Amino acid sequence: MNSEKVVNHIVNWLKDYAIKANAKGFVIGISGGIDSALTSTLCAKTGLDLLCLEMPIHQADNQISRAVNHIDWLQQNFKNITTEQVQLTSVFDSLVAAFPTVENEDDRFMTLANTRARLRMTSLYYFAALRGYLVAGTGNKVEDFGVGFYTKYGDGGVDLSPIADLLKTEVFKLAAHLNINKEILTAAPTDGLWGDDRTDEDQIGASYPELEWAMQMDSEKKLATDFEGRQQEVFKIYKRLNTANQHKMNPIPVCKISEELKNNSSF
Repeated sequence: MNSEKVVNHIVNWLKDYAIKANAKGFVIGISGGIDSALTSTLCAKTGLDLLCLEMPIHQADNQISRAVNHIDWLQQNFKNITTEQVQLTSVFDSLVAAFPTVENEDDRFMTLANTRARLRMTSLYYFAALRGYLVAGTGNKVEDFGVGFYTKYGDGGVDLSPIADLLKTEVFKLAAHLNINKEILTAAPTDGLWGDDRTDEDQIGASYPELEWAMQMDSEKKLATDFEGRQQEVFKIYKRLNTANQHKMNPIPVCKISEELKNNSSF
């Protein structure tokens, strides 16, 4: 991959899209992870306004510090950066308190994790509407089109996706090329939705390079029976998640009603 040419291509695409949409710039949530770090840097390189939002919800200290350090790095290197911190912990806690209790609290852990992402999406669109900005998505190709590792109408609720055709390993390559902070480059990827140190690999059961391999094998119409051992295990993980999350990756189904049915009146 020619990193410089890919960077220029994405930056030009972002700028052209924003200009055609009559948008003044972009807003993006900065998590302290590699995807938001790369996406924000690419948006900054357009020269258009970029608002970086930090939106902690019971966030681990190392995630907050990485996010703050990245925003500082952006402001040192670009003149078009503004930032806001929106403390959403109390909002989240109030919402949780308003919901009815359930018999087994473990049953709603995933739902509440997704609620965090949806609160952040709401915040991003609040600022986007106020300032005439576009919400820039941070999903990569494996997450968005492979295993569906994102929250529907959460971090999946965006206006445009500049890195969604990049594999995770390619995201790391471009981030290194752009000299993004080493602490981000070396941090284990995490969605930051749980308030602890669990990583994406902990949740998925496979690393991103493994998932990229499985994604390629699936595109070649391979079956789980074509593999053994760890490869078979990873391929099954990929297929299970890819199948379960098709509702995220496909357009919302619409119930079509024929003109004949609409016009067939009994009156």
